[in-house]
Amino acid sequence: MQLDCGYRADIIVDGQLLLELKSVESIHPIHEAQLLTYLRLAGLKTGLLINFNVQMLKQGVHRFVI
Repeated sequence: MQLDCGYRADIIVDGQLLLELKSVESIHPIHEAQLLTYLRLAGLKTGLLINFNVQMLKQGVHRFVI
């Protein structure tokens, strides 16, 4: 799926799930806003914001539904 603007989603799975991948000290509101913007632009409802810079991966997974 191609977005007709300057944004680029990391991964879109089966046209239904958007993955935004990070490796940062902590997730900030700007990261959440970025994911929500991508979801709206792509016309999707579900997204995962995944931070790989954590001890256990399940601590770094944040689910968003709009």
